[in-house]
Amino acid sequence: MQSDSIGVLTGVTETHLTVRTADGEIDIALAAVTAAKRIPDRRARSATERLELVAAAGWPPVEQGRLGDWLLRASGGWTGRGNSALAVGDPGRPVAEAVDAVIDWYGERGQRPMIAVPLPLGRRVQPELDRRGWDTITPTLVQTAMLSDLPASADPSVVLMREPTEEWFAGVGGRKGGLPPAARAILTGVPSARFAAGYSPDGALVATARGTVVDGWLGITVVGVEPDQRRRGWARRLTLALADWAAGAGAERAYLQVEEANTAARRLYEGLGFGTAHMYVVRLP
Repeated sequence: MQSDSIGVLTGVTETHLTVRTADGEIDIALAAVTAAKRIPDRRARSATERLELVAAAGWPPVEQGRLGDWLLRASGGWTGRGNSALAVGDPGRPVAEAVDAVIDWYGERGQRPMIAVPLPLGRRVQPELDRRGWDTITPTLVQTAMLSDLPASADPSVVLMREPTEEWFAGVGGRKGGLPPAARAILTGVPSARFAAGYSPDGALVATARGTVVDGWLGITVVGVEPDQRRRGWARRLTLALADWAAGAGAERAYLQVEEANTAARRLYEGLGFGTAHMYVVRLP
């Protein structure tokens, strides 16, 4: 009786082949092999994987590497998204070795290793990180909406700019503890982008947001409102202005990322028609 083993050939000795399958690595005696052939990788990416990769492209790190399909991102420590390995796809080696490689890559850059794990995609890596005692921080919801389902907007108090001004940078930096050079590189690193600014009647900048279009998706990030201007609809106005622009730029859908604990923001976006597609967590030692 014969059977097939499908996977990635990871080792060859005089007597055995080592193949990494979906169930783990197995050793196969060469004497037992009657036929072998190379097959192309036709695995279709899931909707969660595709969205995570779009979101990663919308927040480009200063430095990026690869570990198989995983993305390694470093940006001098500014934001978790810009300084974590994105565990999407196959790292090209056993998970334990992949985590070791992540630790080494960040260690070479003087940074603490972090891994962003989309759920439920992370069922392979999560047990290994649990075994090592890594912490889980920042559970974040990835929410999406069809642009055609969002209300139309024509608000003269919101200005969309092709390039951010120093005033816009100062507004974002004031709410994020300053903006190092890496932050500016991330924020301006997508060619198709708009920088939204909300102005009070007296001309003061009171709200900011950023929109990017990648592969037909509008990504909405760094939505922020000055404390004395909150609960006045600014986040809604900025979001809808960016949605109008993105629809004209050919986008059909929008995504944003909101921390699970931020109930006020969740209510706002759910009220606009956003629903949770999946969530991710950041793991770190």
